Amino acid sequence: MSIQQTIAEAPASVANLAVGFDILGAAFAGCKDRVIATRTTTKEVTLGQVSGLMDRLPNGVQENTALRGAAALLQNQGNPFGVQIDIEKNIPKSAGLGGSAASSVAAVLAVNALLDQPLGTQDLFAFALEGERASSDPPPADNVAACLYGGLIMLVPGGQGQIIQLPAPTGVECLVFHPDLEIETGTSRNALRPDVPLPQTIDFAAHLSAFTAACFQKNIPLFRQIMRDILIEPQRASGIPPLAIVQNAARSAGAISCGISGSGPSIFAWVETKQRKAVETAMAQAFVQSGIKAKAYASGLATPPASVISS
Repeated sequence: MSIQQTIAEAPASVANLAVGFDILGAAFAGCKDRVIATRTTTKEVTLGQVSGLMDRLPNGVQENTALRGAAALLQNQGNPFGVQIDIEKNIPKSAGLGGSAASSVAAVLAVNALLDQPLGTQDLFAFALEGERASSDPPPADNVAACLYGGLIMLVPGGQGQIIQLPAPTGVECLVFHPDLEIETGTSRNALRPDVPLPQTIDFAAHLSAFTAACFQKNIPLFRQIMRDILIEPQRASGIPPLAIVQNAARSAGAISCGISGSGPSIFAWVETKQRKAVETAMAQAFVQSGIKAKAYASGLATPPASVISS
């Protein structure tokens, strides 16, 4: 007998990590979206209940990342059945935490588990990425890959979902503060300049290369030295007023790095576990000083990937 209902859960993600715009991503367990997929006989993909941090989402298939990803998968499989998608949104909207990607990945995993012959994880990447297109076109793949594969990832050029799983440094955690601001990914990306001067391109490549080396060497001092965003942050900083004061507070308290998570406005910090409380307190106080409310989340760097938790 065919499975009638499945539940999948997908973590948030911190993309770019200061040195790897559209290349690096890290799954973040501090908040997760959950999707319930229920078989229907209508051959349609429909939105059911929306709960959590939101009670309303777009109900059009092309406008909702979860519905779009699920529909892409079912279409590929010949539309064997319809599905109702219930979404529990626990990742803040327009926060720079990969919420749209998480909903898409969770929906694709949940619907895949309903199939009589489910596909492998790598085969699902294209459908989850198509879901992300509802949020930003062309869709950035870093959040989708981090969410789907877990841990710390680097995208391989080619657009086929191939990744390199980087070894995350031990004894390091990720803090995220989500300020009471919203930034749409598509709008933020469209504001970036299309051309980068050659010297800046070389500097960017050097920072990314050093980051990769630091991962394999487990070199915390090198992370501290090179995790600076010289390419994207200068273009986005004005849209996140508390950024500079929060960064200064985090670094003064011992953070390894502090920067914009994805397109923002959330601000992430890598911290050694022994310094987490001091850095978290310093960042919280900086937000108070800036006059902007913010909610704190925390996660290790070895976050497991999205998964089906009930079928």
